[in-house]
This record gives sequence, structure tokens and C-alpha cells, in this order.
Amino acid sequence: MLSRILLCFFLLRLAAPDEEGFLFNGFQGAHLNLDGAAEITSEGLVRLTNSTAPDKSHVFFGDPVRFKGDPGSNVYSFSSCFVFGIVPLYPGLSGHGVAFFISPSKDLHGTIGSQYMGLFNTSNNGNPSNHIFAVELDTVRNPEFGDIDDNHVGIDINSMSSFESRPVGFYANSSGRFENLSLISGGPIQVWVEYDGERMQVNVTVSPMEAAKPSVPLLSSVVNLSSVLLDRPMYVGLSSSSNTFLSSHYLMGWSFKMNGAAQALNISGLPALPRNRAAGQHPLEIWLRLAVALSALVAVASIIILVRRKIKYAELLEDWEKDYRHRRFPYKELFDATHGFDEKGLLGEGGFGRVYNGILPRSKVEVAIKRISHESSHGMKQFIAEIVSIGRLRHRHLVEFLGYCRRRGELLLVYNLMPGGSLDKLLFDHAGLTLEWKERLRIIKGVAAGLLYLHEEWEKVVIHRDVKASNVLLDSDFNGRLGDFGLARLYDHGSDPQRTQVFGTVGYLAPEMIRTRRATKATDVFAFGVFLLEVACGRRPVDPKSPEVEMVLVDWVLRCWRSERILQVVDPRMREYVAEEVETVLKLGLLCCDPLPGARPSMRQVSLFLEGLLPLPESGSSYLDPSVTALMENEALDVRFMSYSPETVSLLYVGR
Repeated sequence: MLSRILLCFFLLRLAAPDEEGFLFNGFQGAHLNLDGAAEITSEGLVRLTNSTAPDKSHVFFGDPVRFKGDPGSNVYSFSSCFVFGIVPLYPGLSGHGVAFFISPSKDLHGTIGSQYMGLFNTSNNGNPSNHIFAVELDTVRNPEFGDIDDNHVGIDINSMSSFESRPVGFYANSSGRFENLSLISGGPIQVWVEYDGERMQVNVTVSPMEAAKPSVPLLSSVVNLSSVLLDRPMYVGLSSSSNTFLSSHYLMGWSFKMNGAAQALNISGLPALPRNRAAGQHPLEIWLRLAVALSALVAVASIIILVRRKIKYAELLEDWEKDYRHRRFPYKELFDATHGFDEKGLLGEGGFGRVYNGILPRSKVEVAIKRISHESSHGMKQFIAEIVSIGRLRHRHLVEFLGYCRRRGELLLVYNLMPGGSLDKLLFDHAGLTLEWKERLRIIKGVAAGLLYLHEEWEKVVIHRDVKASNVLLDSDFNGRLGDFGLARLYDHGSDPQRTQVFGTVGYLAPEMIRTRRATKATDVFAFGVFLLEVACGRRPVDPKSPEVEMVLVDWVLRCWRSERILQVVDPRMREYVAEEVETVLKLGLLCCDPLPGARPSMRQVSLFLEGLLPLPESGSSYLDPSVTALMENEALDVRFMSYSPETVSLLYVGR
């Protein structure tokens, strides 16, 4: 009987789960659920990731916790304290950090590691239906999420773009002075996450494990979690992920409490972090320990420099890529061409990556280099084969693709640089140069000729899949060239295109793409039609700042056409233009945007219309047929509505 009482007392001291909270001073026998790479070591640590391969992991308290009372009520106060440590394989080089989070489910298998830290993926990041609250301690700066640096704490609501963030550090109790703290120092760090339900205030406090809790929190922000946390029980957890720079993430102790302060951890009783073996191989330490000669020290230092250089310029090269060696650039050459991808050389940034200006060291050719993140090699072999084949395209109205480079988690595409920049900057940057009509018409005709070459005149059919003003670049003579073939697909003449994912940009997607998921010549023609209206009107396809009747460009032009006021949509910044030519372009744009694919002209017909060699049909648009309009509304195929809804925006921006 006595032994049973002592056993129960021991288990209660180790982990005290009840309806209000829990306490773990070490994790042997702890009531936890682990997934991914997470495991409990023989010393009682939770090892979230290890230094063998990039991975993600989660650790959940075994029982769900109720954070709200009646439906619609405010979130209760809660508090959590945990001690963790990041031990990098190489000093100063670490994978991503650790996040405390609250989730409606323990099933996070569809999430991505790396910069998403096992909490979200490319399609649901930022979606309010996630119902995830997190506090990230991140060791990598991800510009796509607006990260402030590579050592910060952030409050995340349904997204990796932090609601508020601060560089990691603490305010010393003795002096009140702010002290910096490195997340990848290899030492243990203690974190407090506290939510005041009445004041709706989140406080995050960080300090070295041995220090007392700072009286001033590092980060304090008013956040109403009522719409984030659900009325039903939810799960409390910690997540982590690593990337190319491998590191081990450890959890040493953890406590949590509802409506009160989390119990203090027994710091002296926590299991110790393993020794940072990589730090132990520092050249100076080796020299002191072995008392080697100066020549040996230089030799060891040289090896370390070579290792770091290899890591810095490491590439991903598989056997199947040997066939494309003539199109492959060494990463070091692209790194040197852009001065280490310096922000000063940034040409632009979009949903699929960032574009940098560079000069190739050997040839002195000025290039544009696009960096695209990717998390797996799924479909990569086919993609590289297609992009290299597209590299054989030669036309004076297409931007020349020069080659590619591949690293783990990253793809780089290299194009000839167009000194005139992208067309959309000239169309929409009202502080810059205004294009007159004759220049716009010349650009339109050039893009049409380039698209005709892709559809009918090359050895294969090339579907661009992303025709828009931002992908039209201008040479030194302001001739338009269609570029960015990162989404292009090709197939043999006379064959049918295969079903694919819905790729493209909101406002340019043809209605049938949502239903058939087949990119065809007709879907390219639809996007070209939107492009025609964009150039003639000087307006984006969707402009939320415009009056409601003018918000969707196609609708607005169509409305003015029906009321015989079509020239009212012309860009007012143009000082002079030929009315007949502008009217032809606008009507042709509507014809290309016909909701029925079969009613759209081919690109050869489009070129003939633009050159005045073929008259436009008097009235052929299905927009004027009430039965077709009703059918579109009944079947919900009208892309003007579907592609603009918040639920589909993230889907439409997913790319390779």
C-alpha cells in the first residue's frame, strides 16, 4: 500500500495534468503525444529535431484544454513556461526555431517544415480557418513573412507573418538594461507566454535559463483571441523545424496553467543539454587542447574554411540532371554575379519569388536571376526538362532563358536582363514615365507575336499560363518581350493538354480553368485579353480602391461597351491616341475574354486583327447572350467572381 502511495506521489510530482494545467521537469514517462522527428531521449529531454536530415516535429500535451466557456465568450487567461535549447551542427548556422502554439487538432501532417515551422503550408498560411495561435522563436529571416531579423520572437495569428515581433533579448532586473540573447548559442533559454483574458494582452518574456524571470516582458501586445481559439477543447503544443543548416532542438521542461501563473520549473533538476560537438571543433580549442604546431592550426582552419565554403555554395545535383549540364549554372557564379544576392540589386518580388540583377563574372552578360523556394523534388524532373526545352525558344519578342541552378529548397532561373524593366511599373507608377498610345500599341503587337510563336510556330505548343503586364519586359528600344516561363507547359502539336493544378494570377484566369484544370491556348488568349484592357486603360484587372462599378476591369469595359461609351475607359494619362485603334484593342480584349473558350480567337487571328488585316466581328461576344450569362451564374464558373474571393486567392498564387 505504501509503495502505491509513493508511486502516485512521484507521478504527480513529475507531471501534474488536471483540468487547469501540467508540469514537466524532464519528460520520462510524460503524458505527451509526439510526431515527426520528435522523441524522448534516455536523459529525459524531448528532442524535436536532430542533425541528420531536415525535418519538422510536434509535441502535444496529451489532453485537450478548454480555453473558452460559453460560445461567443472571451478566452480565459492562461500561462506557459518552457526551457529549450538549439544545438547547431555548425556554429552560427542553424535551421529554423521553436514555436509554442495552440491548435484545434493534433493532426498537422499537411503542414510544411522549414520557414513554416510545421504549422502551416503555402496554401493555408494566413487563412482565418486555421484557428492557430503561436509564439515563434525564429532563427531565420524570411522576407516573404516580413521577418525583422534572424533572431526574433513573434506573435503569430493563423499565419507566419507575425502580428508583432521583437529581436530576442531581455531586460535585466538589476539595471533595466536590454541584453541581447542568441537563440542558437547552444545554451538553454527559458520562455514565458502569458495571456490576460480580461485585458486581452499577450506577454512574452525570455531569459537565460539560470536568470530570474525579468519583470519587464520582451513583447507585450493587445490581441483578442476570441475569434482565434474555438469554443471546444484545443491542444497545446510546441513545434520545430530545420532546413539545410541542420541543428538539434531540445525541450528540457514545460509547464502550463489556465487562469493562473504556470508553475515554476525546477531549473536545477532539468536534464542537461548535450554538448555542442561542433563548437568543440573550433580551431583555437583544438590548438589549446592538443598543443599542436602553428602549421597544424593553419591546416585545421583551412579545412573549416573549405567546409563552410562548401556549405555556402552547396548545390543539389541528381543523376538525371546530367542531360541538362549545358543549361546549368554553378551557384557560386550566380552568388558572385549578384554580390551575394544583395538587396540593392533586387528588381522585384512576387508570389513566386524574388528577382535580382546580376552580371555573370566570366561572360560579363547582364542577367535577371529569379529565386524560387520549393520544399520537395516532386515534379522537379519534369519541370527542369520543360524549362530547359523552353530555353531553346528564340524570338525577338520573348525574353531569352539562359539556364538554371538548383539547391536544397531553392530553384534559380536565369534570364537575359531587359533594361526597360517590366511594363506594369510604367503603367502603374504614376510618378514615372507615361507610355503614349503608339508605344503601347507596339508593345501589344510584340507580345501578340511572341504568344503566336509559342502557340503555333515553334516545334511544340507552349502554354505560358501567366500572361500579364508584370511578365512583359521592355528592351532598350521599349519593345515588349514576354518573359517568366516558370509556369509554362509544353506538349506536341495536335495533342490534348493534361489536367494540372490551377496556376496563374488572380484576374487573368479563364473561367474554365476552375472546372477543367486544363491550361490551353484559349486560357492564354483569355489572359492576353485582360492584358489588352490593362494596357489600354492603365488599370489593374482588379482594383479594390476603385468604385464598385469599376472594380473589375473586364466588367467595367463591358458595361461601357454595352452603353456605347467604351472610350471612357481609356487611360486619361495618354495625351493623344487614335480612337479607332484604341477601340479595336478594347473590343478585341473583350473578344479574347469571352467566357466560352470556343468563341475566343486564336493568336494568329489576334495578330491579324491588330495589324488591320482582318476585321473584328460586329458582335460575337457571349457576354451579350443572356442565356450564357445565366448559365455561368448557375454553374458558378465566372472567374470574375470565383478568382477574387478570399477563399481561392491563396490557391491561385501557389507556384513551383
